[in-house]
Amino acid sequence: MSIVITQENFDSVIIKSVKPVILDVYASWCGPCQQMAPVFQELEKELSTQYTFAKLNVDEARDVSIRLGVTSVPTFIFFKDGQVKAKETGYMSKEGLQAKIATHLG
Repeated sequence: MSIVITQENFDSVIIKSVKPVILDVYASWCGPCQQMAPVFQELEKELSTQYTFAKLNVDEARDVSIRLGVTSVPTFIFFKDGQVKAKETGYMSKEGLQAKIATHLG
């Protein structure tokens, strides 16, 4: 199950992670976010040995989403060695998200 990101745990989970992190920034009222949730879960099951999967609700962790420069949801932020490597926004297929993970975090 994805780690829920808050202001309090952001640094320990994301910045200090030894594995690359895929962060799903979403809102409960967002239709495309709801469509992406099962896709994100499937990839997490398949790739959790290689990557850390985390979720951030913009309404519950507004400070973190502002800090990350999130302007729309869903946004996927790819971190490696505590640094943002890329951001992707909008709905995408499982294959599309998997390709983005491979491209940005290889």
